[in-house]
Amino acid sequence: MVRTRTEEEIELLRLNGDLVSRTLAEVGRHVAPGVTTKELDRVAADYIRANGAVPNFLGYDGYPHSICTSVNDVVVHGFPSDYALKEGDIVSVDLGTLLKGYNGDSAYTFPVGEVDSETRRLLDVTKECLYRGISMAVVGNRVGDIGHAVQELAEANGFGVVRELEGHGIGRDMHEDPGVPNYGKAGHGLKLKAGLCICIEPMITAGSRGVYVARNGWAVHTSDHRKAAHYELTVVVRQGKAEQLSTFDYIEKDNSINK
Repeated sequence: MVRTRTEEEIELLRLNGDLVSRTLAEVGRHVAPGVTTKELDRVAADYIRANGAVPNFLGYDGYPHSICTSVNDVVVHGFPSDYALKEGDIVSVDLGTLLKGYNGDSAYTFPVGEVDSETRRLLDVTKECLYRGISMAVVGNRVGDIGHAVQELAEANGFGVVRELEGHGIGRDMHEDPGVPNYGKAGHGLKLKAGLCICIEPMITAGSRGVYVARNGWAVHTSDHRKAAHYELTVVVRQGKAEQLSTFDYIEKDNSINK
C-alpha cells in the first residue's frame, strides 16, 4: 500500500533525516586507514542512542548490527567486523534511526585516504546519479522517471546499475511501498503524488552489474569483484521540486572528513 504523508508526519521524518545525516558525518570523521568497520558500527550506535533514537537496522529481519559497512566490492549489507580499512579502500556506510515512531535511512560511500582516479569517478558519478534521480521526484512524474535518470547517467559513464536492489518508501516502517528501482523507462510506473516519502539509493558498479549474496545471507558482492558505490537520501515528492529530508551537507562541509 502506497501512502502519502501529512505535514506532521513529514516533520517527524525530517527529524530522523537530520539525525541520520549527522550520524553519517560522525562516522565519516572516524573513517581512516587502520580503523575497523566494527569501530564504525560502535560510533554510529552510540551517537544514535545519545540523540534519543535507536538504530533501526539492529534486528531488522535478523540483521545483527547497527549499521551496514560495505567495503570495495560489497554493494550493500556488509557486516561490521574486525577488518581494518586500508588506504585506497572505499566503504559504504548505510544506517537508520527510529525516533518518535518514524524512521530515517541514508547512506554515503567514503574513500579511505587517497583513492585512484577511476574509483573517484565511480563515487562522483554515483552521487550525481542520486541527484539526477531526486530531480525526477516531483508531482506528476512516475517511478520510472527516477530509475531512468539514474540508469542513463550511470551507463553513459560505462558503469553498471544493480537490478536486484532498489530504493523504497519510508514512514512508520523503514521499508514501505513503493519500490524505487535504479533503472526503468521514463513515463512508466507508479505516478508520484505530493507527500510521498521515498528513499532513492543508486547502487552502481565499476564493471558488470551482476551481483551475488555471500554465505552469511546478507552481503551483496559484485560478481566481478570490482568496486561498487552507494548513496542514499530521503525525499518527499513536492510540486516542481523534491524536498530533501536528509542531507550530505554535514559531511561535505566538514573539512576533517575525507569525502
